[in-house]
Amino acid sequence: MGQAGRTTRAGNGIAGRLPVALAGALFAVFAALIPQIAEGHILMLALDWVPALGISLSLRIDGLSLTFALLISGIGTLVLLYSNSYLAGHPHYPRFALFLTAFLLSMLGLVLADDLIVLFVFWELTTVTSYLLIGFSHENATSRRAALQALFVTGAGGLAFLAGLILLGAAAGTFEISAILARGEAIRGHALYLPILGLILAGAFTKSAQVPFHFWLPNAMAAPTPVSAFLHSATMVKAGIYLLARLHPALSGTGTWLWALTIAGAATAVFASVMALRQTDLKLALAYTTLMALGTLTLFLGQSSAYALTAFVTFLIVHSLYKAALFLVVGCVDHATGTREAEVLGGLGRAMPVTALAAAVAAMSMAGFPPFLGFIGKELKYAGALAVASEPALVAGAVLLANALMLAVAGVVAFRPFWRPAAGALPRTPHEAPWPMLAGPVVLAALGAVFGLAPGLLQGALVDPVVEGFLGTEAEAKQLALWAGVNLPLILSLATFVLGLALYAAHRPLRAALIRLDAATPGMDAGWDGFIDALRALAAWQTGLLQSGVLRRYLFITFATVLLGLGGTIVARGVWAAPEGLAGVSWKQAALVALILAGAALAVITRSRIAAVAGLGVTGIGVALVFIVFGAPDVAITQLLVETLVVVLVAVAMLRLPRLGPRRRRPADAALAIGVGAAVSATLLAVLLAPLDRRVTAFFEATSWPEAHGRNIVNVILVDFRALDTFGEIAVVLIAALSAYALLRGTAGRGEK
Repeated sequence: MGQAGRTTRAGNGIAGRLPVALAGALFAVFAALIPQIAEGHILMLALDWVPALGISLSLRIDGLSLTFALLISGIGTLVLLYSNSYLAGHPHYPRFALFLTAFLLSMLGLVLADDLIVLFVFWELTTVTSYLLIGFSHENATSRRAALQALFVTGAGGLAFLAGLILLGAAAGTFEISAILARGEAIRGHALYLPILGLILAGAFTKSAQVPFHFWLPNAMAAPTPVSAFLHSATMVKAGIYLLARLHPALSGTGTWLWALTIAGAATAVFASVMALRQTDLKLALAYTTLMALGTLTLFLGQSSAYALTAFVTFLIVHSLYKAALFLVVGCVDHATGTREAEVLGGLGRAMPVTALAAAVAAMSMAGFPPFLGFIGKELKYAGALAVASEPALVAGAVLLANALMLAVAGVVAFRPFWRPAAGALPRTPHEAPWPMLAGPVVLAALGAVFGLAPGLLQGALVDPVVEGFLGTEAEAKQLALWAGVNLPLILSLATFVLGLALYAAHRPLRAALIRLDAATPGMDAGWDGFIDALRALAAWQTGLLQSGVLRRYLFITFATVLLGLGGTIVARGVWAAPEGLAGVSWKQAALVALILAGAALAVITRSRIAAVAGLGVTGIGVALVFIVFGAPDVAITQLLVETLVVVLVAVAMLRLPRLGPRRRRPADAALAIGVGAAVSATLLAVLLAPLDRRVTAFFEATSWPEAHGRNIVNVILVDFRALDTFGEIAVVLIAALSAYALLRGTAGRGEK
């Protein structure tokens, strides 16, 4: 007990302090760049990565990427500091810190990348590291299920995203994001625009948990609270939002973009707000409010007005500050009381005054009360909703309902646990959290108040550069101000307060009704286990079919796949090309063809394994003679050596096997053999009759002697240009020979006994 106490007070040693220092240093570096970015500069860094494919490790720091980098590194610093105390003494904390730091660096790489392929690499790294973090408590079946679900949904979206990036690079003629953003008009008019948009939206919507891909995010609350505060409020789920924002100048401005993002965002915001009121677990309630925020951000990215995009940037910052703070507050409550159930908690204000104050300030910003930054964000949301190109009343109504529900949820999360009377005995005696756990919620909540009182601090430093990146340098962001006069957004704000307070007052009967409705309505998560079971059954059936243990079936499936792939391509593309005639075929070539066919026929009709092997050997020798006739004696010698070795070894092994039984007719095998032969022949004819691209040939002709000092181009390719490949082939042959020798020696030994 004493040792455990000392460990808890000391934190987790260097594994706890080093990640905090790293994240803090990164935040300081990015903060130092604010003046340059505020002046309109864009910082670029590019290093060659895969020059043969035109891929460079290029980074771009502008208003958008800097805003995300500051949120990631700043909140990451506070979360890592919080984690060192929250998980103090945990035996696996170094692993946890490694995962969380790797995720932080992956997110930074994602938002700073200026190359689509580099962006995708970091995108997948966030998927993998989030899987490890969600499943950190791997002994818990719920954590394992949630981690697999998040990996599957976001990973499937990532595959669609990769396809979209490839098409986007093909349409734009480059993978550099800076160049793509400058070619937006050409991309929107390209024939591939709709496939590009659909695939990229699939990746963004799964990552940012838009309806109907929303179900994985609430389940991810099985992760430790610091993970929820970082990944699922401020970073990972906003990766999809970042992608939409980054590509906004290139892909926006069409009806498809407008309606896809508006409908998905509005549906997600309203649905999630309603479901947040249904939850009794404070962490789950916050998870659904995160969905609401993601839907709102998506909705505003569908627009192109300055009001909507200013609202997007402001709400992005507002949400990150208050949501991370509230998640950390819930972690403090859980740490101090042993429960997160809203119906159990109460009377914590006196025992946890600092936590209660941080919760109140963050919740006031979440609810949109003045003078907090959330109020400014809410006013801008209404102004942006009223400025949409189509159906402003519908969009404004959806935003109004979502905001009112958020106010009610803010009361449930931040008021009831601290200021209503206790409902009963708690699992633990409540106490104030240690300062490393309080630093995060206090600082983040305070920033929401400071930026609300002095919104100009954000206006010039971050909001203006981001909006200018969306609309061009000639456009200006709308002014951030606590008082914008008596206007329709202010009236909608007042309506939000009235409706939100009414919903809070009636939230318990509403929750009961929502619970009954939820139980009677099938959902995506309800079918997840059935989907996984069906997937496993399909895998088992497929494995039994393909891996039956019968060599003949393996060969049949392999060649059938070749036939379908090769023959199907020939038919679909119409690449069949027949020779004009056989006038150029000499009697020598015809004799070689006859020899090869005779060997193949012998292998088919004989009942002797030795004769079958000999027939295959004849076929191989015929191929070697073809090489000689066409001037490749070195390749012919290799072919002869291989054929001789195979025939000898197989013949020795065959001597110990019984004779073949009566030959059975196998029409399927015959049809497959004829089909594969025809497909390969058609492919060779199409290649030979097509114009020869001599670029590779010319390269080897020009460089074999000057660089490798060899006049035999084939030899030079094998021993110089493809030296490692040749070495691998030699190693394979050597291992096969040694294995055959060991097999024959073992067989001979058993025979003697």
